[in-house]
Amino acid sequence: MIINPKGLVGPLILALVLGFFAPARGMTPKEQNLPTPLGYVSDYAHLLDEEWHKQIRSVCKDLESSSGIEMLVVTLPTVTPLSHAQEYASRLYEGWRIGTAQQERGILLLVAVKERQAVVVVGKNLLSVVTPQQLDQVSLKHLRPMFRSGEYGINIYRSAVSLSTLAARAPVQKDKPKPQRSAAFWMNIAVVLLMVYALWRFTRPERRHPFPRWKRGEYWGTGQGGFGGNFGGFGGGTGGQGLR
Repeated sequence: MIINPKGLVGPLILALVLGFFAPARGMTPKEQNLPTPLGYVSDYAHLLDEEWHKQIRSVCKDLESSSGIEMLVVTLPTVTPLSHAQEYASRLYEGWRIGTAQQERGILLLVAVKERQAVVVVGKNLLSVVTPQQLDQVSLKHLRPMFRSGEYGINIYRSAVSLSTLAARAPVQKDKPKPQRSAAFWMNIAVVLLMVYALWRFTRPERRHPFPRWKRGEYWGTGQGGFGGNFGGFGGGTGGQGLR
């Protein structure tokens, strides 16, 4: 939506963002001669004092934290060499990829001082809650009076609050749940690993005889040596001293 002091209200920007400027996709903002984003609020026209800047940024940040919706506010001294703020906002929305990571859930509020124009760009997945009629109300209450009075800080803040309130009604986008492995899957894995381990244990060269240590005569009985082996029975390990 475009608002200027003469009351002109243009069409929704979405058609231009998705169609007319499609060739600009893939180009960096620098390649399109666009400014670099400064965060939630890019006050290139220096319209906002520190307090208003802080409050507007807080609105944008809270909106993204609570709903995942990305909203940016930009002020420019002029949109020259472009002919209209609408065209500039379209390129900015596309070049900065606003709302792209949020699945087309982005909002851009742009104010051009010299042209006395304000533009709101809305991502396609927010159109059900941020309608052209509602944008008209934002224009009548805040944006048009802003150009007449020159009170940019409070009116940009109120516009941001209104847009945030509308956008917050959009359903929260949930991440697709990752497929979980069933218990049967893990049981099958455990059985396979157990079978591999057992095969390895009983096919090693030293395991050709199922009881190799018995075969070598290391253990002939139970207890402390029995009748031979490690303790030599009544000799061997006891040094042949016999009984005392």
